[in-house]
Amino acid sequence: MPDRTLVRAVSVAALIVGALTVARAASGQQVAPASARPVSDVEVAQQAAKTAAGFEFLGTLARTCFLPPSRSEDLRDIPAPYVTDPRTAPPRAAWYADPRKVFDNLYFVGGKVHSAWALTTREGIILLDTIYPYNSEELIVGGMKKVGLDPKNIKYVVISHAHQDHIGGAEMIQKRYGSRVVMSEPDWALVEKLPNRFKTMAPKRDVVATDGMKLTLGESTVNIWFTPGHTDGTISFTFQVLDRGRPVNVVYSGGTALVYEWDQREWSIKNLQTYIESQRHLAAKAKEAGATVLLSNHSEFDEAWKKNLMLAGRGDGPHPYEIGAGQVQRYFKVTENCARATQLKLEQLPETSR
Repeated sequence: MPDRTLVRAVSVAALIVGALTVARAASGQQVAPASARPVSDVEVAQQAAKTAAGFEFLGTLARTCFLPPSRSEDLRDIPAPYVTDPRTAPPRAAWYADPRKVFDNLYFVGGKVHSAWALTTREGIILLDTIYPYNSEELIVGGMKKVGLDPKNIKYVVISHAHQDHIGGAEMIQKRYGSRVVMSEPDWALVEKLPNRFKTMAPKRDVVATDGMKLTLGESTVNIWFTPGHTDGTISFTFQVLDRGRPVNVVYSGGTALVYEWDQREWSIKNLQTYIESQRHLAAKAKEAGATVLLSNHSEFDEAWKKNLMLAGRGDGPHPYEIGAGQVQRYFKVTENCARATQLKLEQLPETSR
């Protein structure tokens, strides 16, 4: 039975709308149907993103279409507060998450918000991203040990982009285990330009990633794709994992949040175009690979933390990470159209604000 209070509220609202319509008509005002209202190009792009998002990518939709921007690169060469005073680091409860075996040969060793992934092979481990300097010891090193992996077997550390929430543990792992570190040239240059900003985080220059590079270890190959826009040197990946022995193809988006400034119009429009082209590039590579799994380095984009909790109750059901090739492609429609909507807003700024 419907709630009578709700029914009354809806009825009252309908009466108010009807009364306003009658009043406008009586006063000679034209009452245009809602469908007659012009739709802006911004709204068209936003609606395309919303449609592509469905219920699966609401976090990505919110972050890229509606939340405030990520700022342009901070070029001040000063240490992070949690480096100079470790007491300022966020409390453990804010970031800790249990490690998890996600596929036969892929392990989650990240936190609630930021992710790191260990791809195991018969010749060692490829580690994708290293989160912050204040939690990489517990989450990555400690997490690997909890799931039966030996951090000494980390042969490669691949950094998607040089932000502190992804490069944070790279220096420690390189020094301790002699792991090779892979990063793009623009982001290597950024780290070398700002030694204080990346204090305790900056590995020594090692492997320079390029578009189309194949990083092979044992039976596994990580294909690297140059996808700038979040940083000048963001890289993303495609690779294969096994689900109970069955091959499954993965695409890993290395940088998702939009980076722009309302008061740097020309630069922002250009950077958003770079981002759009990168999303199209990675979508094409995901399609070529037949990717049915989308991974990221932030749980808000791929729901990793929540999906890890779902794995415990999987049984004989489908894998929670395997969303299908169609949904993977929809993800990139969300990011592309949100970037385009923002780009249009910048293009349409009044002359006085340019």
